[in-house]
Amino acid sequence: MAAASAYPKRMDVEALLVEVSDVLNTTLDLDALLQRVAEVVKRVIAYEIFSILLLNERTQELRFRFQIGYPAKVAERIRVKVGEGITGRAAQERHAILVNDVTQEEHYIEAVAHARSELAVPLITKNRVIGVLNIEAPVRNYFKEEHARLLTLIASRIAVSIENARLYTRVSRMAGTLILLNEISREFTSILNLDQLLKRIGDLLLKVIDYQMFSILLVDETKQKLVHRFSLRFNENIQIKHDIPFSRGLVGAAARQRANILVTDVSKDPRYILLNPETRSELCVPLIYKGEVIGVLDLEHTRRGYFNEDHVRIVSTLGAQIAIAIENARLYERLKKEEQRMERDLAMAREVQHHLLPPVCPRLPGAEIAARFNPAHAIGGDMYDFLEYKANRTCIAVGDVSGKGAPAALYAALVSGILRSVAHNEPPPARILNDLNQALNQRRVDAQFVVLSCAMWDDETKVMRVANSGMPRPIYCHEGHAHIIQAAGLPLGMFEDVSYDEVTIQASPGDVFAFFSDGIVDSSNPKEELFGRVRTEQVIAKNCHKSAGEIVDALFNAADEFAAGAPVFDDQTAVVLKVM
Repeated sequence: MAAASAYPKRMDVEALLVEVSDVLNTTLDLDALLQRVAEVVKRVIAYEIFSILLLNERTQELRFRFQIGYPAKVAERIRVKVGEGITGRAAQERHAILVNDVTQEEHYIEAVAHARSELAVPLITKNRVIGVLNIEAPVRNYFKEEHARLLTLIASRIAVSIENARLYTRVSRMAGTLILLNEISREFTSILNLDQLLKRIGDLLLKVIDYQMFSILLVDETKQKLVHRFSLRFNENIQIKHDIPFSRGLVGAAARQRANILVTDVSKDPRYILLNPETRSELCVPLIYKGEVIGVLDLEHTRRGYFNEDHVRIVSTLGAQIAIAIENARLYERLKKEEQRMERDLAMAREVQHHLLPPVCPRLPGAEIAARFNPAHAIGGDMYDFLEYKANRTCIAVGDVSGKGAPAALYAALVSGILRSVAHNEPPPARILNDLNQALNQRRVDAQFVVLSCAMWDDETKVMRVANSGMPRPIYCHEGHAHIIQAAGLPLGMFEDVSYDEVTIQASPGDVFAFFSDGIVDSSNPKEELFGRVRTEQVIAKNCHKSAGEIVDALFNAADEFAAGAPVFDDQTAVVLKVM
């Protein structure tokens, strides 16, 4: 480069500044702006080596943001502390530094081997140094004081434009980040599988922070240590079996102090636990839900000083949503396990209830018996039983416990046990109800009672004796006509001083006796109309010429058809005896 090219063309300084301002104010894109700065400076001073270094206020280091003539790897690697080298001095002393022969400069930082002279001008706006404009030449004594004065004048305009562009970039990035964070938060709340959620957190977080290592550690049941729940290393899922007490490590400190921990160089922090030898910088953010730390989100990188305050703000903003999403997923996980346990318990209860019901109906020489039970839920409170007496007599019991589900089924089991106990001496139906009522009152359960029809069939004499304690009154069908058996009484287990009466019927061949719970009578359709007593009697009368099993099926089918798909809300039970 010829020495003469170092001198600027003669021009009006004010006109130059106006032109420079016009050029610099045409864009807010930082990269485009820095390119135009380079072009403007070249109009003032012909150069071969040019750079703009911006100041990191937290680390007080100058880093290359734009350069011409430097080896790319050198520009990427160099960090210049304020006060070091020529550019560091310009930032510290806040005025232009001109060096005619860098080989004579004791603290010169060599970035280009053939450079001989250098001019560094600080970029100052609002009394803050934001960077340094630096030019170098391959010959000695290339730059003059006039260059320094002109660049100093231009530098103030350049500094304002760079700061505006950085502010615009920061605001644009923040707006984009907030939109992305909002989308991420919405997605978090839609994932209820904990493993899937943690993996998705890692994937989505990578969109806003280019980390290299990621872990989520959750507080264990003792609330004294953190357990690695999910980890990624260079985009690969790995398993880490290393629990960390609250008293150790950076993640332990984040949990213990309930504060963000940002370390620019882990090798200089005694709290760091060496799990990843390649780690240089680390960011730990506690996950807090309802005032309690439930875990820690840990990010690591192989570059020193990689994480910054923007990263802290982003992860902290997400941290609250991540904590809520994790707790929701854990709650769902617990509920799912509880639901599976309840399903197993219900299956067992269903099996037990099935075994409490008679496996088969009694076979009699002079009559046939059929029964059917349809619980409204997995298990129900209806019950029926057959007690075979001596001399071809059979006791039929059909009951309905108050309530539904497991409590009703348990109470039904209690009633069934007591029923068999009081029937041991083969008492008549009314006596069975009296004894059963007394026993249940001695074992009273709040808000629980049972209604029961009890009948004794004598297969030799064809006599039916019926007693009732609140069940729908049974039906007696004779010669194709349905009649109500006028047997009534108060529920069992509610009142102590009650007694029960019996109705005795002399039956003939072809007669039908039907016992049923109110789940049949009260079946409803989508219009909320009841199946009702009249329809029940009509179905039995219409089918009385059929077998006992066919009559039971006809009754259930009619109720189902009437319901037209409406859900069954009460247990349904029916027992039919047909005289042969």
